[in-house]
Amino acid sequence: MRFVSPRNESQQTVSALHRVREGLVRDRTATLNQIHGFLLEFGISLPTGAAVITQLPTWLAAETPLPPRLVTLIERLRAHYQYLNQHIHQLEQDLMAQLQEDDRSRRLLEIPGIGPITASALAIELGDARQFANARQFAASIGLVPRQYSTGGKPTLLGISKRGDKNLRRLLVQCARVVMQGVKSRTDTLGVWVQALLRRRHSNVVACALANKLARIAWAIVAHGTPYQARQPIPA
Repeated sequence: MRFVSPRNESQQTVSALHRVREGLVRDRTATLNQIHGFLLEFGISLPTGAAVITQLPTWLAAETPLPPRLVTLIERLRAHYQYLNQHIHQLEQDLMAQLQEDDRSRRLLEIPGIGPITASALAIELGDARQFANARQFAASIGLVPRQYSTGGKPTLLGISKRGDKNLRRLLVQCARVVMQGVKSRTDTLGVWVQALLRRRHSNVVACALANKLARIAWAIVAHGTPYQARQPIPA
């Protein structure tokens, strides 16, 4: 029987903030897609991205006159988008305030590619890190290790298992891609490792491998109570 450490009130509150924010982000994306979809039905194709919301009145005025009720509907969707965006911004400010109060979250922010949202989510999932025997167990709990299919003494490693917290796994993969974008300017061991891996493997494989490594680094920082220290490669 495996036991886990219960979350305290602060961790439960931050977890609720994350879940509400995730739901609002989904609603915001759906609202933006609705605006694009309705206008496409009338032959109006707008640029993709959130910046179109601020320029929407100008775009509508420059296009062929639309039915008044459709214009009213688009304006309502635009107001709803701005309402959701405002609440998401307020929740992110609450998460930033929590980061300033938690020493673990501040240390997690020192990891390359880790931002405030991911650091907060890692602090919740890790807790005191004592429920995981090692770093690999934590990476496996969020589905970032290869799924094994072993028989007859022959181990076979498949793709990542995709088990556990899919939101945290998605955030770590995004952080890994941020590191990969600027990896050419990194001279530490992490950058050298990523560059060598990119020469042999597809970028998607490297992103998952790097996300796995970031998860293990986060466990080590919380479990041992040490800050992140970038290591330089040993000269040949």
